[in-house]
Amino acid sequence: MADQIPTSAAQEQTTHDSPLWALIKSSGLYKKDVILGSLYSFLNKLFDIAPEILIGIAIDLVIKKEASFLARWGLVSFQGQLLTLALLTFVIWSGESIFEYLYKLKWRGLAQKVQHDLRIKAYGRIQQVDSLYSAFHSTGNVVSVINDDINQLERFLDQGANGIIQVIASTLLITGVFLYLSPQIAFWALAPIPVIIIGTFHFQRLLEPLYKNVRVQAAAISTRLTTNVIGLETIKAQAAEAYEEAKVEELSLNYCAANQAAIKVSSLFTPLIRMAILAGFVATLVNGGLMTYEQKISVGTFGILVFLTQRLLWPLTSIADITDLYQRARASTARVLELLAATGLPSSTGSHKNVLSTPPEDLVRDRQFLRGDLIFSQVHFSYPSRPQKVLEQLNLHIPAQKTIGIVGTTGSGKSTIVRLLLRLLEPTQGEITIGGRRLQDISPKTLRQGIGLVAQDVFLVDGTVLDNIRYGHFQASEDQVIAAAMIADAHVFIEKLPQGYHTPIGERGYALSGGQRQRLAIARALIKDPPILILDEATSSVDTQSERSIQKAIETMSHQRTVLVIAHRLSTLKNVDSIFVLGSGRVLESGTHEELLEIKGAYHRLWTSDGREVS
Repeated sequence: MADQIPTSAAQEQTTHDSPLWALIKSSGLYKKDVILGSLYSFLNKLFDIAPEILIGIAIDLVIKKEASFLARWGLVSFQGQLLTLALLTFVIWSGESIFEYLYKLKWRGLAQKVQHDLRIKAYGRIQQVDSLYSAFHSTGNVVSVINDDINQLERFLDQGANGIIQVIASTLLITGVFLYLSPQIAFWALAPIPVIIIGTFHFQRLLEPLYKNVRVQAAAISTRLTTNVIGLETIKAQAAEAYEEAKVEELSLNYCAANQAAIKVSSLFTPLIRMAILAGFVATLVNGGLMTYEQKISVGTFGILVFLTQRLLWPLTSIADITDLYQRARASTARVLELLAATGLPSSTGSHKNVLSTPPEDLVRDRQFLRGDLIFSQVHFSYPSRPQKVLEQLNLHIPAQKTIGIVGTTGSGKSTIVRLLLRLLEPTQGEITIGGRRLQDISPKTLRQGIGLVAQDVFLVDGTVLDNIRYGHFQASEDQVIAAAMIADAHVFIEKLPQGYHTPIGERGYALSGGQRQRLAIARALIKDPPILILDEATSSVDTQSERSIQKAIETMSHQRTVLVIAHRLSTLKNVDSIFVLGSGRVLESGTHEELLEIKGAYHRLWTSDGREVS
């Protein structure tokens, strides 16, 4: 169902003033629910205003008896008219209750459906755009959109949509009754409505930027809280608790101030509407009373008009609350649709194409090509935040089923090569092929299923050791998990854990050491038997003993697969088949460890600066 919401919805929004309208237009699945919900709300309001008419008929019956309004319908006896009135009352109140149940069921169900679909679609969109999106949009802001902003839309559909329909319905229905009974009094009763409508649009214009600022401030505090929770240990280690508490307090006060500014404007709305309502009610009371005194209308008709005037005008006070919900939902919906249309970069950063294309799966079912040579041909790449290119005319030929080392100084493009290979980023220029296939012709899913990645910053889920090793390969058996752990030299320490492979390791694996987390990551990469394995700084933050264990695991798992080892610790690369040294976005040198030391070039400088002695 979520797939029915197109990612172009934000562009569609620009052709209409309302983001909510763009949302409704974006999915035909919601239109039936909107129509039924609107019908139920209308019918509920129809039955809701009928009791006031029945009161007028009852007054008319008591005063005129057999000559009352109901007598015109062939009901001559007073008792018959009274029983008919009682039966109509039962039917009307039953109808009101039934349609109240139906409209609540429909609107609240729609609210849940929309918020679920949008949240799944927005989360899916985050996974589609490339890594540049994260560089320009904070985690807290994205979480705020997916959670808080979508909740604002849910609240509007749950409460505000029905309110709008019922205000419109009551205005139309009561206006019809007024025009039928007394056009003259209808003029005085309806006179405040244009003032109320004009005032509503004026307040909308005032509230729109205020609520937009509320959402911005909400995102800011969400960002800070998310960042602080993730980095709680660093905050404590730096004794920065008081500083961060002050920052959170400052952002919270900014959020409160933004809300207060909106509340000051929205709170003024209801008293002003109330005065307009008072004017209409007084005008109806005075003119209707005079016309009744002059016997131009009956007492029962006067009763209907007085009661309906209140039912016509008083609900208009709810426009303030509805407008408040609408403006919050409008600002939130605009942010959600902007996320759904995300391309990864602000529009001012250039012409990068950052939404990943997805070729049909049937073109790439056979993974055998992933066992072929990996070639970078004249590849260029630059990050928008940096004026210089990270990669410039990079030519790199990695033979199949060889273990290759990639080294270079910080910023030389090592990790960028990994992101390009995984299609987390797209080259600005040039071409990357695997086994003769262009990366653009391979679906990201198929490509990534055939590549095992072990990164420096290991991502572990809050689950057991077993859950983490088969993460991404969820159908793997326990025997397969154990086999992968053995190759990764992790089985021994796992067996010593309190519950072995079923031991919970806590959020982000805090119960494990750095080396243990790395070996779990290696086991996770190995369990899907990938033709290509990438180790991105896998030993940079572990101790010497763990490094030896990881090196042993690398030697074991390099059999019949292409292995890329990116490392600062050059000792990890002593036994690889070949090493490529990067600098200025290009390959400066290539060769074995011994060959590169002999030429005393860039690799020699990196080796000696790493504290190694050349033998």
